[in-house]
Amino acid sequence: MSEENLRYSREELAEFAEIIQDKLNAARKEVAFIKETLSRRNDSGTDNTASSAKVLEDGADTAEKESMNQLASRQMKFIQQLENALVRIKTGTYGVCIGTGKLIPKERLRAVPHTQHSIEAKMARRD
Repeated sequence: MSEENLRYSREELAEFAEIIQDKLNAARKEVAFIKETLSRRNDSGTDNTASSAKVLEDGADTAEKESMNQLASRQMKFIQQLENALVRIKTGTYGVCIGTGKLIPKERLRAVPHTQHSIEAKMARRD
């Protein structure tokens, strides 16, 4: 088996690094937006009038804050996975399935650039 079949070329890795960096930038912007939204919601503003509708609004606000926190948490995990993928690019292990040792197809890496599993390995894990 030749080296080309075991690893992606520098040019291919550069393409994947660019895809990952674009996704990282977008994810970081989304986390910043979520954090900004949450911090604005913590400001009660100048309208502190008490009413029965206010209690319902508080419940909805709490549910929405919880949902936003979960979204931020998922985005932070995604960011970590993307950063780990960049490390794998630098170390030369990017694109190699940890389950099969084979190259993950480019189409899969373009769609899910942080993956460490080929479809074959992912399906075998589910069984």
